[in-house]
Amino acid sequence: MSLAPEIQAYLKRLEALNLPQVWQAPVDVIRRNTQSRVATSGPVEAIYEISNRFIPGPTADLPIRIYRPTSASNAPAIVYFHGGGWVLNFLDIYDASLARLANQSGSTIISVNYQKAPEHPFPIPFDDCYATLIWAREHAKELGIDANRIGVGGDSAGGNLAAAVAIKARDESIALRYQLLVYPCMARDFTTKSYSEFATDFGLSTQAMKWFWEQYL
Repeated sequence: MSLAPEIQAYLKRLEALNLPQVWQAPVDVIRRNTQSRVATSGPVEAIYEISNRFIPGPTADLPIRIYRPTSASNAPAIVYFHGGGWVLNFLDIYDASLARLANQSGSTIISVNYQKAPEHPFPIPFDDCYATLIWAREHAKELGIDANRIGVGGDSAGGNLAAAVAIKARDESIALRYQLLVYPCMARDFTTKSYSEFATDFGLSTQAMKWFWEQYL
């Protein structure tokens, strides 16, 4: 499979760092190794407001970051769940992409730093994400958003969480406007063509995905 030149360069830089694979080191070491991703995520473009706060979750207070593209008092909103195999990553890594998404969509984005596996396995990350959606709906007026124009979104493991949150919202008769799923991992099936043909050398390996699922479940 051909890759864009910038992706090829990124993978070469990653290989040169010679970092351990996720299954080769303690989780706290793997997490420390992701701190540099803030530097490679790009500059954060100007946006009307970025704010931080904590909200009550089912088992802990949860840090959230709110990206407001305008001063509108009735804006659409996206409740966003970041990727990282349910184990890694944190809010700072997503500042550049979510500020840009907020500006281009006109939506206020509420991003949550849900609790991570393996210390907090399923269903804790999912419960945290669903609680964030409910909190956003209940505090819509305070947030300056329209409770009837809320979507959920996420990338990778966050896409999995967004889809799962949407299913529970449907079952609880809570209307969502849409799902924004960015390369979501939707099934624990390692026999697919992509898992076999691109098992290594593309940044995220099949063995790493198996490890991430084991931590989450």
